[in-house]
Formats: sequence, structure tokens, C-alpha cells
Amino acid sequence: MRTTEETEGFDGEASNTSMISGASSPYQPTTEPVHSRNVLGGIRCDMEYLKSYFGILKVVEVVLSLIGFICIETIMMCSPCGGVYFFEFVSCSAFVVTGVLLLIFSLNLHTKVPHVNWSLTDLVNTAASTFFFFLSSLVLACINHNTGAEIAAVIFGFIVTLVYGINTFLAVRRWRLGNGCQGAPQTSEYMRARTASRGEMEARPELA
Repeated sequence: MRTTEETEGFDGEASNTSMISGASSPYQPTTEPVHSRNVLGGIRCDMEYLKSYFGILKVVEVVLSLIGFICIETIMMCSPCGGVYFFEFVSCSAFVVTGVLLLIFSLNLHTKVPHVNWSLTDLVNTAASTFFFFLSSLVLACINHNTGAEIAAVIFGFIVTLVYGINTFLAVRRWRLGNGCQGAPQTSEYMRARTASRGEMEARPELA
């Protein structure tokens, strides 16, 4: 039978062995706390964006698009109705798309989807809205029955075209500046990664 001293000796050796193996093992238990993910935790109203040029232009575009849509909806009879239907579609689409983008930017929801180029998305929307609002307003100005609702829709259509045009100009400038600023950091990050990988390869001992 094993004596008490032998048992304690085996226990001490076992504990020392486990400590040594635990210290040399690359798979160490993590002590970092696990935080619960809160997807809606970062949503807040960005007043700085709403006070900026882009925020103010977005609000004006949404309001003018809605007014133009309301004006064209008050027309009860038309013949032909092609110009009315075209303006109705453009004003409604611009109101919905621009309104959604306004909510995304003002609530910082675009930070939740960083892989989307939001500057380019805003540029495409403003450029398309400028073109189609100008075209639909021109068509409605040429084909109308001189009613008050049609004249008001044409006036608001050209005004919102001007606002969208200004927004497009600013969006093009922002997109160009963004592409120019992103080129240098991406190149430097690539060079740092290459340098680090070469350093690891040189420091790694050769296998016998």
C-alpha cells in the first residue's frame, strides 16, 4: 500500500506537470467578458448631419417632392395623362427614396452597414432625381391643361430639380474627396501588412 508521503508526492508531481503543460499550451482560456450584442444600441439622431448642407438639402428635397406629389394628385381629369402619370411616378419615387436615405443618415444607420458605399449611393440617387424631375417637369409643362394644380406641380418640379442639382454637385465633390483620401491609407496598410509578414518569416526558425 502507498504511504501518505508517496501519495502527496504523486499529487505534487501531477500538479506541477499540469501547470507546466498549461503554461506551454498555446490554447489558453480567455478571460474576456462576453458582451451581449445590441444592434439598436447605437441608433441616435445625428443633429450635426441635419444641420449640415446635405441634411438641409435632404429635408428640402423630401418636402418639395411631397408637395409636388400632392399637387399632381389633386388633378381629377386629364387627357392625355402621360405627363401627369410620369410626374406622379417621379415625385413619389423621389420622396420615398430620399426620405429613406434621410432616415438612414440622420439615425446613423449607415454605420451598421459599412460595406455599402453610401456616398456613391447618395450620388446616384441625387443625380437620377435631378434628371427625372427635370424631364418630368418639362413634359408636364408642355402637355397640360393650364390648371392650377398642374402649374403648381411644374413650378415645384423645377424648384426641386434645382435643389437636387445642388445636392448632386456637392455629392460629386464629397465622393471624389472620399476616394482620394481612401487611396493612401489602403496603400499604407498594404505595405505595413507586407512588412509584418516578411518580419514574421525571417524571425521564424527553420524546421530541421
